Amino acid sequence: MLSTDNAVALEAAGLQWHPRAGDRFVIRSADMAGEVFTISEMVVEAHEYETGTVLGFNGTTEWALDSVRQEDALWLPREDQMRELLGGTFRSLARSTDGRYQVLVEVSGRPERVFTADDAADAYAEALLALVSAATSHEV
Repeated sequence: MLSTDNAVALEAAGLQWHPRAGDRFVIRSADMAGEVFTISEMVVEAHEYETGTVLGFNGTTEWALDSVRQEDALWLPREDQMRELLGGTFRSLARSTDGRYQVLVEVSGRPERVFTADDAADAYAEALLALVSAATSHEV
């Protein structure tokens, strides 16, 4: 699963979250540190209001929590979501001999770049952050 440090970096880089079923998130609160939630029509639903999106907790499954503003939640994008965001730049995901994950990307015909991390989601995040950085600074 994606580290919260990389999730924060992706958010700071401008990654927009449009909550949908299957999305995972954490609540930005010391009291809830380490608790990962998943949006599901059965437990946590995203409700759209004029004032913004609210994540509603149904039933008693999630303690006494009724809802939390989207701004108070931090999205933890899944591997497939980040792979989709990498689009045509994505070449492969592999495991190195030391057990780490490597994401290979190519941008604008330039040499492929490898991003390595202990978790596949973090390798995807590093590649995505580099892609955003390249797009804003015009380099790869």
